Amino acid sequence: MALALEEARAAAARDEVPVGAVVTDAAGRVLSCAGNEVEARRDPSAHAEILALRAAAAARGEKWLPDCTLWVTLEPCPMCAQAASFFRLRRVVFGAYDPKGGGVEHGARIFAAPSCHHAPEVVGGVRETEAGALLRNFFARKR
Repeated sequence: MALALEEARAAAARDEVPVGAVVTDAAGRVLSCAGNEVEARRDPSAHAEILALRAAAAARGEKWLPDCTLWVTLEPCPMCAQAASFFRLRRVVFGAYDPKGGGVEHGARIFAAPSCHHAPEVVGGVRETEAGALLRNFFARKR
């Protein structure tokens, strides 16, 4: 999660919403790291999770990541939760909960939906205070 938080801080420095993501394999080796790039790419799908998952799959030359963990500083939105399912991740670990836009523990609850073909293990609230503070401070500066 420390690397994901570094990515989130780097995203904030680029004036992106401070969300960072890291994908690790079963041995804990880092396959990819990313921060949000929505503004830079002018692409609303350029969330940290999507970028990190794509990079990890490309690095392995595989479309699925069944032994991998996605570490992300914010509860994934429905789009990113669905991507985690499509990549067939073993586990998703996130920091801050997102009652408004989350898609795992809140909102759409993608992994609990009957249409979900693969539900990874989920661990929420890891370094939640730090991850939440990054987001609150970012948006406070915007107001």
